[in-house]
Amino acid sequence: MKKKNLYINIGSLIGVSDLYPKRPLKGAEMSRIDKLNNAYLSIAGDTIVDYGHMNDLGNIAEIYNNYDNIYDVKNQFVVPGFIDTHTHLVFAQWREEEFIMKLQGYSYEEIAKKGGGILNSAKKVQTTSEEELFDAALKRIYEVMNYGTVALEIKSGYGLSLESELKMLRVIKRLKEYTKLPIKSTFLGAHAVPIEYKENRNEYIDLIISKMLPLIADEGLAEYVDVFCDEGFFTLEETDYILNAAVKFGLKPRIHVSEMSNNGGVQLGISHHAISVDHLERIEDEEISALLLSDTLPTVLPQVSFFLKIPFAPARKMIDAGLPLVIASDYNPGTSPSGNLQFAIALATIYQKLLPVEAINAITYNAAHALEIENQLGSIQKGKKASFLILNSDVKNLDFIPYHFASNKVEKVIINGEIR
Repeated sequence: MKKKNLYINIGSLIGVSDLYPKRPLKGAEMSRIDKLNNAYLSIAGDTIVDYGHMNDLGNIAEIYNNYDNIYDVKNQFVVPGFIDTHTHLVFAQWREEEFIMKLQGYSYEEIAKKGGGILNSAKKVQTTSEEELFDAALKRIYEVMNYGTVALEIKSGYGLSLESELKMLRVIKRLKEYTKLPIKSTFLGAHAVPIEYKENRNEYIDLIISKMLPLIADEGLAEYVDVFCDEGFFTLEETDYILNAAVKFGLKPRIHVSEMSNNGGVQLGISHHAISVDHLERIEDEEISALLLSDTLPTVLPQVSFFLKIPFAPARKMIDAGLPLVIASDYNPGTSPSGNLQFAIALATIYQKLLPVEAINAITYNAAHALEIENQLGSIQKGKKASFLILNSDVKNLDFIPYHFASNKVEKVIINGEIR
C-alpha cells in the first residue's frame, strides 16, 4: 500500500499548474506563477494526489487516521523542485589552477591552447576509475539536491576516447539507478578535439560516428547528443555531420552554441529540431527571430558569464520578444564550478534583468519541458511526482530568493514523496 502523507499550513503553495498551457511558458507568460495561500498538499507514494485551501480540508483530528504522516509546514513556502538541464558534473578533478590563470588575464581560449580547459579534464578522466568517478559525482549530486535540484541532465565529454566516453556514460547510468532521480544522459563526445587528433580532426569525428555511437546505442547509455559548435571547437559542417549520424541511432540533439562567437549554430540546431540550444551569449536579433519560429528551447547559463566575465546572454530581450527561456547551471570544473541554481536565479535577475518569478519558471516549468519530463515535474499538479521544496521561514515572497543570494533558502527537499 502506498504511504500517504499530508502537508498542512503551507504559507504559499507556488506553481500550481492545472490551468497552465501544455507547453513551455513564453514571453509575458513567464511573469505569471499560480499560487495558493494557506494550503495543504496530499501525497500518495511518490505522487501528488490533491491540494487545496486549508479551509476545505476539514478537521485535522478527524482525518488523521487517513494518513501515515502529517507534516506542519508552519506557514512556509512550498515550490516545485528545481531542474538543471545542462551539467557536466561527472569529472575527475577540479581545475582551480586555471582559475589563477584567469585572474592573471588569460582568456578561456588561451587556457585551452595551453592544454587546459576540456582537454585538461579529459586527461584526468582517462586515468580515473569508473568507481572513483561515480563516488565523486554522487557527492556532487547530493550537494545540488541540498540546494533544491530534483532532476538534471548530465553530459559526457570529458572522456574524448572510446573507452573514457563509455566510462562516463556508464557512470551517469549508475547515478540514475542509484539515486532514483530523473537524470537524462547526453553524449558529448564532440566537446573538443583530442590532442592526438589535432592534425586529423576527421579521424576523431569518424571515431565518434563509427565506433562511439553504435556502442552507446547498443547499451542504451544516452538519450541526447550534444556538440560544442563554436569557434575553436566544432564547425557548422562538422556539427551537422555528427547530428545527422546521431539521430540515426535514436539520439535527440541539444547543442552548445554562440558562447565564443555567433556562427549560425542556433539556426543549425533549429534545422535539426534540437530540444534546446544552450549558452547564447553572442546571439543577435536574427537568432531570436529564428527561435520564435521553432520549438527549440533557448537555454542560458548565467554562471558561465559571471565566472568567465563574458557577456550575459540577452535573456530579457528574448522574453520580451516572446520566447520561452530555460536557465541552467552548466556545473563543470572549468567555467561554472557550482551547481547551485539559487545562485543562477540571482545572476539572472541582477545581470539579465529577469524578474524572480521569470527565473523560477525558467528552472521549473520550462526546464521540465527541456528535459521532456513535463508530465512528471516542473509544477504542483495532481498526478505529477511529489518532488518539491519547503523554503525556510525567512522567505516571505519569491523576490527574497535572488535578493538574499548568498544563503541556501531550502529547508527541506522532498523527492518522489520522500524527505531527503
